[in-house]
Amino acid sequence: MLDREGDTHPYRQISEIIRSRIVDALSPGDPVASEAEIQREFGVARTTARRAIRVLRDEGLIHTVQGEGTFVGVPNEAPRISRKIPLYQHIAADIAQRIKAGELLPRRPIPGETALLQQHDVARETVRRAMALLREQGWVYTVPQRGSYVSPEESWPKE
Repeated sequence: MLDREGDTHPYRQISEIIRSRIVDALSPGDPVASEAEIQREFGVARTTARRAIRVLRDEGLIHTVQGEGTFVGVPNEAPRISRKIPLYQHIAADIAQRIKAGELLPRRPIPGETALLQQHDVARETVRRAMALLREQGWVYTVPQRGSYVSPEESWPKE
């Protein structure tokens, strides 16, 4: 539990809690809590979560791989638990599957960025990369100031 009235900044308290978890239970290459998970667990803003992660990264205790997550150890020295495909591709494949299954209908909106952030527990840039891939493949299109929609079926990629 954070001491919000004390003299230690919340991000420092969080970095200490995560440090003790790493020392007690994690091995090099193991994933560390994401910024979104830290936000939820401690009830803090994303900037506070980022600062807590930055403290541990600056100490060399953890490293971050864009699109994959944050891991215990130094990059290239600790083999991380690797995903088969990058996270943004996994998210794009999930949305494409929902379209093919008829869960998301042509010319109807897809879940917004915020909903996808919460559903997949990832950074905003990861969701944006997934959306760009879906647009590139023809699954969705975006209307400025309106949102993203499922493309008509004739625009879908041929499998």
